[in-house]
Amino acid sequence: MLEVREARYFLAVAEELHFGRAAERLHMSQPPLSQAIRALERRLDAPLLLRTTRSVALTPVGEVLVDHCRRLINIADEAEQDARDAAAGHVGRLRIGAVTSAFFDPLPRLLAALRQQRPGLEVVLTELDSHDAVRALREHSIDVALVRRLATPPGIARRTLLEEHFTLAVPTDWHHVPEDVVDLATVADEPWVWLPRPISPDYHDQVVACCRRAGISPTVTNTADSILSQLAMVACGIGLALVPASAASHGLRPEGRVRFVPIKGPTSIELAALWLPDAVNPAVDALLDAERLTNEAPD
Repeated sequence: MLEVREARYFLAVAEELHFGRAAERLHMSQPPLSQAIRALERRLDAPLLLRTTRSVALTPVGEVLVDHCRRLINIADEAEQDARDAAAGHVGRLRIGAVTSAFFDPLPRLLAALRQQRPGLEVVLTELDSHDAVRALREHSIDVALVRRLATPPGIARRTLLEEHFTLAVPTDWHHVPEDVVDLATVADEPWVWLPRPISPDYHDQVVACCRRAGISPTVTNTADSILSQLAMVACGIGLALVPASAASHGLRPEGRVRFVPIKGPTSIELAALWLPDAVNPAVDALLDAERLTNEAPD
């Protein structure tokens, strides 16, 4: 089998038609180059070059071989470059699992930055819930998760991407609920639209913690499977709901039927990126770099 090194040696001689110049081009001395060409000729059992004391020329066999050498070298160079690009996160595949709200922020700006910085990178998106993220990472079905998870399990790396507040989603015709700032204690007895714990344990626990800090235990009248369906139910006028502030500012507002009211007191909730540091896809680093750069960019 012809080796890439042999192809480079032979192609240099074939193009220069001079062993001295070919050796100089290859940054080696002439004797090892001559020995390598003769060893190749012996293995092929055919002369590749016609040598005289004054000239070097290709034989018919050498003319056939030279084109193959060019293709082999080009393929080897492309393979090396592609491997370098993959190692740098410029090409390859990045599989992202994310909660619904992440598709409104920060994913649009992160993916826009990735497309600009890494145009050869393929991104595959999967919607998942926070409590499914660690299992999906450990099963290697995704490379990175964007989730609202409270704890970070052993062996998982984490970076907080967003820290935002809860806001109260209220039907627009509920005029008895203030429009500026609301104390949750004043709406504790209203009908609520709730996300049950089995649907999203981590998110549910953060909503419950927010209510506990306000000293309330809401009356749960209606249940939903996602923040989107929570807001759809609020738009129907059947209750109110606690949702991340990004729901109000990034397209999750049913037009004209839901208003969002700030809540009195501390009510923060995080969106974090999780990944396996020991099995990291280089494209994960590219995503995290894009996140850092978009946060550093001036408004």
